[in-house]
Amino acid sequence: MCGIVGYIGPRDATPIILNGLQRLEYRGYDSAGLAVIKDGQIEVRRDAGKLSRLTALVNGSPISGHIGIGHTRWATHGQPNATNAHPHMGMTGEVVIVHNGIVENYLELKEELLAEGAVFKSETDTETIVHLIERYLSSETDLAEASRRALNHLKGAHAVVVMSTREPDKIIAARIGHSGGVAVGFGKGEMFLASDIPAILEHTREVAFLESHQMAILTREGVRVQTLDGQPVAYEIHKIAWDPVSAEKGEFRHFMQKEIHEQGRALTDTIGGRADFERGTIHLPELNLTSDLARQIERIYITACGTASYAAMVGKILIERIARIPAEVVIASEFRYADPIVDTHTAVLAISQSGETADTLAAMDEGKKRGATLWSIVNAIGSQAMRIADGYIPMLTGPEIGVASTKAYTAPLVDQYMLAILLADLRGTLDAKTRRKLVNDIRLIPDLAGQVLEREAQYEEVARTLMNVSHCLYLGRGINMPTAYEGALKLKEISYIHAEGYPAGEMKHGPIALIDRDMPVVVIATRDQWYEKMISQIEQAKARGGPVIVVANDGDQTIAPLADHVLWVPETPWMLSPVTNVIPLQILAYHIAALRGLDVDQPRNLAKSVTVE
Repeated sequence: MCGIVGYIGPRDATPIILNGLQRLEYRGYDSAGLAVIKDGQIEVRRDAGKLSRLTALVNGSPISGHIGIGHTRWATHGQPNATNAHPHMGMTGEVVIVHNGIVENYLELKEELLAEGAVFKSETDTETIVHLIERYLSSETDLAEASRRALNHLKGAHAVVVMSTREPDKIIAARIGHSGGVAVGFGKGEMFLASDIPAILEHTREVAFLESHQMAILTREGVRVQTLDGQPVAYEIHKIAWDPVSAEKGEFRHFMQKEIHEQGRALTDTIGGRADFERGTIHLPELNLTSDLARQIERIYITACGTASYAAMVGKILIERIARIPAEVVIASEFRYADPIVDTHTAVLAISQSGETADTLAAMDEGKKRGATLWSIVNAIGSQAMRIADGYIPMLTGPEIGVASTKAYTAPLVDQYMLAILLADLRGTLDAKTRRKLVNDIRLIPDLAGQVLEREAQYEEVARTLMNVSHCLYLGRGINMPTAYEGALKLKEISYIHAEGYPAGEMKHGPIALIDRDMPVVVIATRDQWYEKMISQIEQAKARGGPVIVVANDGDQTIAPLADHVLWVPETPWMLSPVTNVIPLQILAYHIAALRGLDVDQPRNLAKSVTVE
């Protein structure tokens, strides 16, 4: 989850690294640091807290050099203080490293190193790595070889970046396991490193990605990639289409607010070139899906974590309703422990914004071992989840910086809708008239989302009435049950208000006991086949004195007198209604958090990409 940036070239590394770290602070913001080599010496600056503190430290005590590495930390081992902040330097002062991951056998390694005389200055597991590299670095062993030997001792998944005064013209970067991404950026007479591409988009759009158990040796002139056994590796350079400006807040107060408002554009891009409205067909070329494969599939597992898992719940309904293939949602962290019934007639579909989520990658590995067809829906082009899949659907939303996911929730809803139509078409289970109607319904979505976004001021007024509550219950049913889960998650993530999403039909089996005047109830009650049942839930909540906030379709005269507040949304085809229904809940959560004066983009204890288990 930590952010890593590196630079080697003719320019001063310090501002490049600090700027890159700023773009990666969503990955971790417990502490930050950087190291440069100048005149044969390593200089380090690091501090606890957010990146602004490191920037102030560097401004007060400047450092510069033409080679450097930096890090923002999401703490796992040791308190988030200056001592435990990265980079970590060895005892000789010749080696410095930054690291993303967990050294699962660090206690064993630390004990071994202490016995050899190593002196540890921090509480981190990372420090074992720098001592191991120093162990192997000698007049006969270069930095790459010493790093290889050290890294082969580590258990767990890691990204490690190393510099040394012994070879001040090189940066070594390595990846072990599927988490902890490493992107290598190509410039003219300069090279860049990052754990995520927004950090280096300002400087280059030509990027290569390390696979597991690969090492990159960077100089100003370029890069050599090897396995951790020292074998040369051919790499592919990807052209990244993202505009660096898309990683800036622009007119918006927070990235989350900007990304909420980008959903109209993101949904347009999601549909563009994939939905043929004239023929009423869907094209997903990167999925590599043929008629034979579609007919071979007898079961689909959709696996994901957090917000993506709620998108998966919607996908299950869409795939079963449209394609008539049994689908099951399994939280990625549980998948490989569940002994799932997976074989060559199974598809495993992973959903991940970053494409680097450790648990999701582990679930994909498990599916692959059992012979499944692997698919992924990912936002980060070139990510591990994209590369290891047999086929993928890119989200096309552009960078998502805010920790609380918004546009990377709604895009996969439409992606799965299109996947369901394509599967049904290839399997011959959907007549042309129905298929054409389903495809043409997608045309409405960007405009409907835009209509919802125009109502932000209305939703903000409702947020003002809820900003001081301590608890909130969200209720949904059918295809909008996951919408309730996602709405509750958004509120708890960024406002720190306890919120619970619940199946509306289950309310009377327990949660109804919680409802009183201090327990607001948010109900998704748009016009669909569950509408009348949801009216009943609203009346039950009102009978017990609970303030009721309802997401309802424009002009609904039944809802208006029953609700304390209405979050109005336009009428939407029911299978696509989770897209329009979730946006008011995103905006509601955003404004409640902003009104409470909280850090919306970087909520406490959270990071954007969970690359450790």
